[in-house]
Amino acid sequence: MEIVNLHLRNLKLIKPHVFSDSRGYFFEVFNQNKFVQHDMKFSIVQINQSGSKKGVLRGLHYQVNKPQGKLVRVITGEIFDVAVDLRESSDTYGQWEGVFLKAEDKTQLWVPPGFAHGFLVLSTWADVEYGTTDFYSPENERTIVWDDKTLAIKWPLVNGGLPLLAEKDAKGVSFDEAEKFNEEI
Repeated sequence: MEIVNLHLRNLKLIKPHVFSDSRGYFFEVFNQNKFVQHDMKFSIVQINQSGSKKGVLRGLHYQVNKPQGKLVRVITGEIFDVAVDLRESSDTYGQWEGVFLKAEDKTQLWVPPGFAHGFLVLSTWADVEYGTTDFYSPENERTIVWDDKTLAIKWPLVNGGLPLLAEKDAKGVSFDEAEKFNEEI
């Protein structure tokens, strides 16, 4: 696998080497030794999967007190995946980065603890799986509104329309109001 550093510090794109023949394909989804070689030292404690129709936007989510790193991949479909650096001591604090993840290329995104995360479904349907480094903690979950003016994320909105949101995502707070991380995690 090839592990690529993205613009935001510690955010990484994982491009697997896919071995295909007439029977199908094989690739490594996770290899702890290779991840450690790229300063990605973590343990996955929970694996989640969501299915969403075109135009659904989930996020921007994060947890305080129990921050989660997320290893994100698309099983079917395509999404625009976004990470926002909430680590005040980081040189990329307050910046966002978006990548297109597609089932067909099997690329994954590593979103370290201390980041908010969200995605927009671009295909008719998308199944998204992500392993987390800490357990889901509803009392610690926070949401930054998807269309925050300070962040100014350039979402590739489907047909230029508004995304489909869960109630908690529609009621997210602004970046300025959001709780941040005052130290590296």
